Amino acid sequence: MEITTMSQAMQLHAQILKAGNQQNQNLSKLFTFSALSPSGDLSYARLILDSFPAPNSYYYNTMIRAYSQSSDPIQALRLFLPMLEDPAHHTPRPDKFTYPFLLKSCARLRLTHEGKQLHGLIVKSGLEWDRYIQHSLIHMYCLGGESGLAYMVFDRMPDRDVVSWTSMIDGLVEDGRPIEAIRLFEQMVDDGVEVNDATVVSVLRACAETGALGVGRRVHGVVEGRGIGLKANVSSALIDMYAKCGCITSARQVFDDIVDKDVFAWTAMISGLASHGHCQDAIDLFSKMQGFGIKPDERTMTAVLSACRNAGQVAEGYAYLRSMQNEYGVRPTIQHYGCMVDLLARAGHLKEAEEFIRKMPIEPDVVMCRNLIWACKVHKDTERAERLIIHLRQLKMGSNDSGSYVLIGNVYASAGKWHDKARVRELMKQKGLVKPPGFSRIELDGEIHEFAVGDSGHPEAETIYRKLEEIEDNLRKEGYDPKLSEVLLEIDDEEKAFQLSHHSEKLALAFGLIRTSLGSEIRIVKNLRSCENCHAVMKLISKVYQREIIMRDRIRFHHFKNGDCSCRDYW
Repeated sequence: MEITTMSQAMQLHAQILKAGNQQNQNLSKLFTFSALSPSGDLSYARLILDSFPAPNSYYYNTMIRAYSQSSDPIQALRLFLPMLEDPAHHTPRPDKFTYPFLLKSCARLRLTHEGKQLHGLIVKSGLEWDRYIQHSLIHMYCLGGESGLAYMVFDRMPDRDVVSWTSMIDGLVEDGRPIEAIRLFEQMVDDGVEVNDATVVSVLRACAETGALGVGRRVHGVVEGRGIGLKANVSSALIDMYAKCGCITSARQVFDDIVDKDVFAWTAMISGLASHGHCQDAIDLFSKMQGFGIKPDERTMTAVLSACRNAGQVAEGYAYLRSMQNEYGVRPTIQHYGCMVDLLARAGHLKEAEEFIRKMPIEPDVVMCRNLIWACKVHKDTERAERLIIHLRQLKMGSNDSGSYVLIGNVYASAGKWHDKARVRELMKQKGLVKPPGFSRIELDGEIHEFAVGDSGHPEAETIYRKLEEIEDNLRKEGYDPKLSEVLLEIDDEEKAFQLSHHSEKLALAFGLIRTSLGSEIRIVKNLRSCENCHAVMKLISKVYQREIIMRDRIRFHHFKNGDCSCRDYW
């Protein structure tokens, strides 16, 4: 009997209980359905497990697996603890099928300490050479920020297969080390290991993160050469990679070549268009998607709302938010409400944005409040910003949210309240918090170069700084005057000008001008929001040096050409 609903499962269970046959094979079937099926019921599966006087390892392992995939993975670890007790307690001993899902739970919860304890038990049990367990250890350590330990497991594997390499590459991407992930992929290819679609998706994520367009194109060549380009997940990853590397035309070519587009491909393309400022094209593509009968999901709606946000289309944003649940059956999440708040804030509707937050059916998060406070700073509404700061402190101010402290300090500085800013900095110092470092990346000849503010560690630093001086001289001839108010430090104007001239994206741009040919595009990826001064400088450089500069910051893409920017100074 095939079980497709919980109603059928419960009817079958009633028949088994009536017959008094606990060894019935159908009991195992209905338990598995209840635990693992999307149509199942995890609590019902647990009732079945608890009804056994001495359940075997299959039931325990299946329940642990179900918990590891659930919204409450800590239950997997709690169920595991009795398995370590004396066998007289009628619980089975853990085996090679138990540990991978326990490690998955630790990975999801970032419980690295508990993961290390499991690793010790695995070694004591003689299971450390099980490949599936090794892959799970790599995943757990990387997600817990312990890539060094993940490498240790990876390097000790006597026979690494494609899954081993992919686990390590994907883990590095998850741990925020995409450059290392790309290098490991190149080593994998050099070693002659056959890549699969999962490998390709992982390394394309790394390329998207770093803006490594050249590497991404090479991966695309590997995809086409090995016949895995037709897989839906690979196509969507290619669209995302090209879009995030600043090549929206190539993204559209990949999209147009897909014969049977799924919701992920449509969403990737809509999101890419929105991030590049082609907002009406993104909205038109969404309408076309609906015409093909493709139902949007949460991410699709986030992409559409992002298009409205980047275009400043307040009325349209409200309309899409209202239609989500009624027309598409998608319940708005914090991301959707956050897009709407950001849209209102950027458009200068600060009072409306604050009221929107107050009336939301869900609690606001830190990011939402920070975006509104930032908008208050831009629109010089210090009174509202200070009121929101109190709310922000109630949300999360305490643990390790350094970004909120930095923002609050900047609000005080922009209002000339240096004493209050000093108080915030002292509080950060007491809590051991540091400002997240800003950096910019540029890919040249297949190599990724990363610059921090005032960076002097690059091998060509001396040449780069000479180029910066030349750029500043040329810009001054065009009437450039640095916006010193962007430097929110209590220092003299000369020091402020020095600080501004050494922002990371300027160093990356100077290096790009040195190393690329006249007329070629320069692509830069910055991890933070670009400041107004750097934005103005990029526009002017694109005119003076006749270069198209494509820069991705934390918010969106900026295409600088002939002194203008695609964002029309709206970001």
